Amino acid sequence: MSGPRSERVAGLLRRELADILQRSFEYELPTGLISLTDVEVARDLSHAKVYVAVLEIEQAPEIIAFLNEHAGQVRHELGQRIRLRLTPALKFIHDTSSESGQRIEQLLAAARKPRS
Repeated sequence: MSGPRSERVAGLLRRELADILQRSFEYELPTGLISLTDVEVARDLSHAKVYVAVLEIEQAPEIIAFLNEHAGQVRHELGQRIRLRLTPALKFIHDTSSESGQRIEQLLAAARKPRS
């Protein structure tokens, strides 16, 4: 993704997708707290990668699979909310960056502990 237009569209998609998932899929989503961390939109706006962080890591595969199975429904609702010539196809991806950060913090904390 590059360019100001793609960045504006990504921000718009992030806000709308968060609202759609919270309101429309609140009771259908498998149990687990999720957060949309980023949206990357292709230059031609034909597709978007939606990065999702999952609090309960063991639930991540099930939640990401559910979101990708329902990507068409989410895209349809997104198309009704935003005014773009083309509503991007959505691909949901598990964002593991926070998990990596937590692991690094644990390793640093262990390294700081005095050894007996």
